[in-house]
Amino acid sequence: MVREVVPMSAVTTDPDDAEVARRFAAGDEQALALAYERWAGQVHGMAVRAFGPGPDAEDVTQQTFVSAWTGRAGYSAAAGPLPAWLVGICRHKIADNWAKLERQRRSAEAVAADARSAAAPTGGDGLAGAVADRVLLLGELNRIGQPQRRIIELAFFEDLTHAQIAARTGIPLGTVKSHIRRTLERLRDRLEVDGAALRS
Repeated sequence: MVREVVPMSAVTTDPDDAEVARRFAAGDEQALALAYERWAGQVHGMAVRAFGPGPDAEDVTQQTFVSAWTGRAGYSAAAGPLPAWLVGICRHKIADNWAKLERQRRSAEAVAADARSAAAPTGGDGLAGAVADRVLLLGELNRIGQPQRRIIELAFFEDLTHAQIAARTGIPLGTVKSHIRRTLERLRDRLEVDGAALRS
């Protein structure tokens, strides 16, 4: 009796997209891995178009899949295919991250404004105050090493965004942000001390 030989490929065939989606919605972790393998590139591509290559795009990609997995009960195959649902989540994550970056930019500007205000001596005309402000600021910048000084100059004198600074300097975006935050905090503290000395 001759037995029929089943090709190995027929046994190990990957599930189709609909099956991955069904298993994903049911909480199958292998389906999560398959979904990431199939559609992470598309999600990451959207994030790169929004933020450029780097940690922000990687964060959005990760956030998209984490959010999809934790919220999988909200997915319905009847409403559309799983990759389309992932794209929708990615759009929300991109919008959330743009809002977060805008808040960080405003916060950095507020810190810089506070530092300038603290450094400005009371009394005298506005020009004298502005000159003293600039002298103090430049003096503090002279104490800062590279690349922090260059990053601050690009951010506040050339008005570049964090992403533009990263592209121009070749420094990772996350490093640019942390340099700006730490440098501004240090500048604020120093300028508050110097400004208080000027006013006394």
